[in-house]
Amino acid sequence: MTMITALDTFDVRFPTSRELDGSDAMNPDPDYSAAYVIMRTDQPGLAGYSLAFTIGRGNDVQKAAIDALAHHILGLDLREVAGDLGGFSKRLINDSQLRWLGPEKGVMHMAIGAVINAAWDLAARLAGKPLWRFIADMTPEELVATIDFRYLTDALTPEEALTMLHAAAPGKPKRIEQLLAEGYPAYTTSPGWLGYSDEKMQRLAREAIADGFRTIKLKVGMNVEDDIRRCRLARETVGPNIAIAVDANQRWNVPDAIAWLRHLVDVKLEWVEEPTSPDDILGHAAIRRAVAPVPISTGEHTHNRVMFKQLFQAGAVDLVQIDAARVGGVNENLAILLMAAKYGVRVYPHAGGVGLCELVQHLAMADFIAITGKKEDRAIEFVDHLHQHFVEPVVIRNGRYIAPQTPGFSAQMHADTLTQYRYPDGPVWMEPVDIVNAH
Repeated sequence: MTMITALDTFDVRFPTSRELDGSDAMNPDPDYSAAYVIMRTDQPGLAGYSLAFTIGRGNDVQKAAIDALAHHILGLDLREVAGDLGGFSKRLINDSQLRWLGPEKGVMHMAIGAVINAAWDLAARLAGKPLWRFIADMTPEELVATIDFRYLTDALTPEEALTMLHAAAPGKPKRIEQLLAEGYPAYTTSPGWLGYSDEKMQRLAREAIADGFRTIKLKVGMNVEDDIRRCRLARETVGPNIAIAVDANQRWNVPDAIAWLRHLVDVKLEWVEEPTSPDDILGHAAIRRAVAPVPISTGEHTHNRVMFKQLFQAGAVDLVQIDAARVGGVNENLAILLMAAKYGVRVYPHAGGVGLCELVQHLAMADFIAITGKKEDRAIEFVDHLHQHFVEPVVIRNGRYIAPQTPGFSAQMHADTLTQYRYPDGPVWMEPVDIVNAH
């Protein structure tokens, strides 16, 4: 018996606001942060790692929410948890008192997702497989058993999910070979932060093309004249054969979004992301109808599978973002991926933030192998920030994610990072700004 003995949490923050990395119309000064989790066991060297991503203030609140779940996991037999990840998820989500703080949304749900993801990391490590392969090697029945179908059966039943997974199963070995040989397509937001100068945007866009990226994304929504100028400048810089997407980060009312986007028609946008409130399903549908054929997307702030279900049912989106740290962990993301596949909606995973590239690559790769069999008509977001803080950072080659080979979910941070960037008393936060900027 291997017992789970501790749930250690850390408030880790990076001063990205000092260089305006991550800046957009709604979040002009983010400090990329992680409420970081280590799920420890009594077996030396065996632990699970995860995080909930925030952008600074409130990271301590997120950490406290994770701490509130410790009583659910201490003393559990790891092999029982790893053998019933669906049951483990339901026990956390259905805590009859903590559930009131959502239910299944907000800080508490993100905390549950972090703990669930740490359990998946442990299970994959125990199996000696990277998480994408751990999921891919599940039988259809095992995978479906991890998913909570409550509130979903009017859109997707367990029987439908099993049919889809059984249909995909014969091609899994060939797709694993493909993934290992080809990698998974990526697109980059690194040139597009709103606080960057025109010159920096153009330079980074040219570098992205040289690095093999075929799509770049720009932040928009602060000023329409600036957006028109920047988008047209980006189009001049990258030429007609590189795709340009834009992300408004929830900035607009519905009529404003429609009017604003009509100014950008000549840029030939690949998609428009988060044009309005992430909760406004009918608003997204109205925008989509009004600006067609420009594709509309949302998802990184969509807080649970029920919201995604309604986006699909309402025909509100052409594509969606999933986020590894927003919803209730791997289990809920698998439900969302299955629904997206049923409704024919492409998934472009969100990865702007610390650790999100490392995590979400596994979900996209598992989707390709076990669910959809598709990867060339979609891509995972990539931002070139903070990967050096992870023991197994993402590998990008010629604009593509290279499949991780190390067991687990790729979420483990270096011990020195936890010391240096601990908030508020880590050395980086105690140094003068000019010294921090030299790091």
